Amino acid sequence: MQAETTRTALLTNDAAVLGLLVLTLGAVFFTANSPRPAFRRFYKYVPSLLLCYFVPSLYNTFGIIDGDASRLYYVASRYLLPATLVLLTLSIDFQGILRLGPKALIMFFTGTMGIVLGGPLAILVFSVVSPETVGGQGPDAVWRGLTTIAGSWIGGGANQAAMKEVFGVADDLFAVMVAVDVLVANVWLAVLLFLAGRAPALDARLGADTSAIEELRRRVTAFQEKHARIPKLPDLMLILAAGFGVMGLSHVLADPLASWIGRSAPQLNRLSLDSAFFWLVVFATTGGLALSFTRARELEGAGASTVGSALLYVLIATIGMGMDITAVVQRPGLFALGAVWLGFHAVLLLVVGRLIKAPTFYLAVGSQANVGGAASAPIVASAFHPSLAPVGVLLAVLGYAVGTYGAWVCGQLMRIVAP
Repeated sequence: MQAETTRTALLTNDAAVLGLLVLTLGAVFFTANSPRPAFRRFYKYVPSLLLCYFVPSLYNTFGIIDGDASRLYYVASRYLLPATLVLLTLSIDFQGILRLGPKALIMFFTGTMGIVLGGPLAILVFSVVSPETVGGQGPDAVWRGLTTIAGSWIGGGANQAAMKEVFGVADDLFAVMVAVDVLVANVWLAVLLFLAGRAPALDARLGADTSAIEELRRRVTAFQEKHARIPKLPDLMLILAAGFGVMGLSHVLADPLASWIGRSAPQLNRLSLDSAFFWLVVFATTGGLALSFTRARELEGAGASTVGSALLYVLIATIGMGMDITAVVQRPGLFALGAVWLGFHAVLLLVVGRLIKAPTFYLAVGSQANVGGAASAPIVASAFHPSLAPVGVLLAVLGYAVGTYGAWVCGQLMRIVAP
């Protein structure tokens, strides 16, 4: 097999492959932000995130690169991913989130619980109506693949990549899960934008108090004006120091801890507690949260999360290069499972929202901060008012913080109920 892939791959030098991947990311972002009507129409229907996975998978499928032989994913997952988690969580403002009011947080965590519980419930449903959809063994077990969707729908791409590695998901299965994630999540995004256009009527019918949203709008605008600045070289070096410094410390702590657990309590391997990568992700996320209580949080004004997102997209491309796109058409039942899963999430949000008379804004942004993350939660928030877009980011950052933990819990529940 190795001889065959070596013969057919056009590029075998990882430096050349990395250059190709980054050029591809640049092309995607350039065209996605182009004012040309043709590109605007194309990206109206095709998410740029999907292309960042899909195009590298084409390179692999057609033999331009060899994803199995490359070391780029290993480097990206062990070095870039932990740094990304740090940079996406160091800006979290717990006091600011608390000032959003209890209903905003209730709706956010309701959305989180809808994902955590919806995954196992969807598996139980399909265990009855279509057992073959949720079967599989080892790295090809469907429940393992679904953990990556849980990571994405609670946190984001970094958490999704973390779950792929923690639960040992096969690349072909992961290719299907990425497609399920993007397709189902974007349909839900369209539903939330539809609700945003009818928010005043919905809030009036429910009797929701929206006065806090106006105060929130004024507070967010003032915060943005105070902290935003053009980044300079010292800012960027401090951002890199924070991300990669915590990454290095996480490696120092994770490796011996995982080895000790493996020797002392081997039965805990069912919970991934003997995985060095699991502890690497936990320590990196926790380190980012710890930095949020220091002056390091001010690095967000210089673009810490933007740098983290750039690293994340490099990681996404390296994941894509290991995929076989032909696997997507082989598992159509998983798309139905994803829809049922997100349906549980939606129903729980609607029920709790009605009980506490939460404004539609809190429901929509709380949901999208989970399902879409920082990439699309601001889109939903700005559909209510442009100055509220940072609120979507704020809650999405909270999603990054709890995504690792929530997705892991969801994964364990899915493991228990899987046939």
